[in-house]
Amino acid sequence: MMRYSARAAQPGAEIDFSLLWLALGLLGLGLVMVYSASLAIAEAARYTGHNGEYYLIRQGVFIGMGVAAGAAAFQVPMRVWQQAAPYLFLAGLLLLVVVLVPGIGREVNGSRRWIPLGFANLQPSELMKLLAVLYAADYTTRKAAFMHDFKKGFLPMAAVMMATGALLLSEPDFGAFVVIVAIGMGILFLGGLNWRVFAALVVVLLAGFALLIVSSPYRMQRILGFMDPFADPYGKGYQLSHALIAFGRGEWFGLGLGGSVEKLFYLPEAHTDFLLAVIAEEFGFVGVAVVIALFGWLIVKAFLIGLRASQLERYFKALVAQGIGIWLGVQTLINMGVNVGLLPTKGLTLPFLSFGGSGIVANCLAIALLLRIDWENRQMGRGKAY
Repeated sequence: MMRYSARAAQPGAEIDFSLLWLALGLLGLGLVMVYSASLAIAEAARYTGHNGEYYLIRQGVFIGMGVAAGAAAFQVPMRVWQQAAPYLFLAGLLLLVVVLVPGIGREVNGSRRWIPLGFANLQPSELMKLLAVLYAADYTTRKAAFMHDFKKGFLPMAAVMMATGALLLSEPDFGAFVVIVAIGMGILFLGGLNWRVFAALVVVLLAGFALLIVSSPYRMQRILGFMDPFADPYGKGYQLSHALIAFGRGEWFGLGLGGSVEKLFYLPEAHTDFLLAVIAEEFGFVGVAVVIALFGWLIVKAFLIGLRASQLERYFKALVAQGIGIWLGVQTLINMGVNVGLLPTKGLTLPFLSFGGSGIVANCLAIALLLRIDWENRQMGRGKAY
């Protein structure tokens, strides 16, 4: 076997520029739409100094930070990421504990999910999604021989996910919990978990999610509001009813950039959780279809990169790429489902597009890892070992 070359990755034609430009295109679209959706709110708010460009500037800074972090992450070989995966995951768990400490974690609307850093707020649950991908991929690779053994293969991973879930539900952040469970289960399944065990676990998880909803009054209210938002349009169904109005107003081609009325203090969280509704109102069905197509293309590319790594027998890389595809796919599906009323309201943003620093940085790191895996695949295709 050839000896591993420690030299850093050199940019060039071997990088998948279609993936890079796809990600940058989504970030650019998000920057424009965040500005459009937040302009009125920013001009009216005292904490922004009545500066209409407040969210635009911050989102631009977040994107710059994300691109810089991604560029640095691309230089790190996947071998190093695999070695560091357990320690990074432990660091993520520590952050989930720290955010719950009174006086450290910042509480907004009844949820304690952020750690103030002065210039911005760190949301550990966003970074935890990426760390869960790395950890689950490393675990599945190490335990490949025990994937058909429920006790040795699944239970240790289940214990780790339960501990992570307990911390997330304490914030509470049910949406992040669902995404991380999907990541863990998806990677285990792709890594060879017995399909009978997997099917039984899916049933148990669905029952567990139902129990969590029934046992929590605020989650139950969201379910009831989601089922018929116009039954209580000024209460439980307020957000969803205005999101649906935005979709209806957009029709086929929308009202044009800046033409949304719902973003003018009617639709809450217009620049974060419900950004897709503003896109629908301003660009119509065609605009939403384009956004869906872009995300579909991104997710397919992630799985194709993973497939190539699997063919080269680099299973950690394969599971990381596919895990990123699962993460982005599930989160995108949930956010879009919430916006159109197919799923109950959850605090999950639209990857790459919605306002938020931690989410943007985590998304950029995910793209960097995909680019790195693809780059190493190409090097191996040329006879170099990674």
